[in-house]
Amino acid sequence: MKIAYLAPEIPALSATFVYKEILALQELGVDVTCFSVHKPHSVANDAELSALKQKTSILYESAKLTVIQSHVKLLLKSPLTYFSTLFKLLSDIFSVGLFSRTALGLVFRFFYAGRLAKQLSDQQCQHLHIHFAHVPTDIGMYAASLAAIPYSVTAHANDIFERGWLLVQKVERSAFFATISEFNRRYLLSLGVNADKLEIVRCGVDARQFATRENFVSTARVKIGTVGRLVEKKGIDTLIKSMELIKQQGLLCDLLIAGSGPLGDELMQLTESLALNTTEVQFLGAMPHTEVSEFIKSLDIFVLPCKQDSNGDMDGVPVVLMEAMLSGVPVISTELSGIPELIIHEQTGLLVQQNDDASLAEAIIQVLSDNQLRIEMKAKAIAKVNHEFSLLGNAEKLKNLFMAN
Repeated sequence: MKIAYLAPEIPALSATFVYKEILALQELGVDVTCFSVHKPHSVANDAELSALKQKTSILYESAKLTVIQSHVKLLLKSPLTYFSTLFKLLSDIFSVGLFSRTALGLVFRFFYAGRLAKQLSDQQCQHLHIHFAHVPTDIGMYAASLAAIPYSVTAHANDIFERGWLLVQKVERSAFFATISEFNRRYLLSLGVNADKLEIVRCGVDARQFATRENFVSTARVKIGTVGRLVEKKGIDTLIKSMELIKQQGLLCDLLIAGSGPLGDELMQLTESLALNTTEVQFLGAMPHTEVSEFIKSLDIFVLPCKQDSNGDMDGVPVVLMEAMLSGVPVISTELSGIPELIIHEQTGLLVQQNDDASLAEAIIQVLSDNQLRIEMKAKAIAKVNHEFSLLGNAEKLKNLFMAN
């Protein structure tokens, strides 16, 4: 069976879970061909990606004349299929508002869907799987209809919470509609989607790539670290504020922040306003995925205090938390979205309320002061990830869903 994959950017440093899933499916014997909506802004450079890069088509780099020719060929080949898909587009335009920006976007994405459909047909793809339920699924559902093949989706976070247009239609038209957490599933059900189409497929990690650290590594100064884009929903401001509270209690801690993003300058200004020096809070910038594992293993505690941002966006189940857990590093996060499905409080890690720097500081101190808790959480965290968040296990589930549909 030949499967096509469509995502916003392949292979992107900001979405390693997509290309890792593709590689896992290939390892399981699935023939996968890849399409990327955009050229990746930050290209992942893992050693095993050379073949994937070479055979990934960038949809929005297609010449407009080529796209128009694709539509003409599809229309001549199967007028009924073409006009049936066009009717779906018109119906969707009325659903989102005839003169809305979203409606204009649907027309634009239908245009490129014609190019994708022609490529799907030419390459004899039998199923299209799409990551993210917003723009890529707009393109993918029309392309699959034009190519007369089934499609499926993996929905994540802001694609349903913040940019979740036409979700009822997208679920209904799909062969199946996967999402990464039970929290997301309940949210989708609250919108009235078809429950029979919903599946939970985790974004997993490959345990073979993570060696578990044996001991707590702290020396004179405790190393607390985080990895993520410097955006509101990661809660890095809460983490920085908690460092001031920890410092007030006389503990010697360094916070290492790996990542870049639009809030970089603002977070640095916050650090200065709290009189935290450049040793106590270090901004390391963007870090290649190949270096993340060693960075995490150098830490005493990994903290990611996620929160819902001012637009309603929030993380799903951050993969970096799984990576830290497999590395044997204690993790602290927040009671938000699907995170409690991974971190069971005082079993596989600690959870605090979002935006609560005092509780976060207390949790960090609790981990530092309770050796027995650290030992117990480490074993349970590794078992949790291996049992439920295995990359190969969830890829196998996807493969079976493809075959069944």
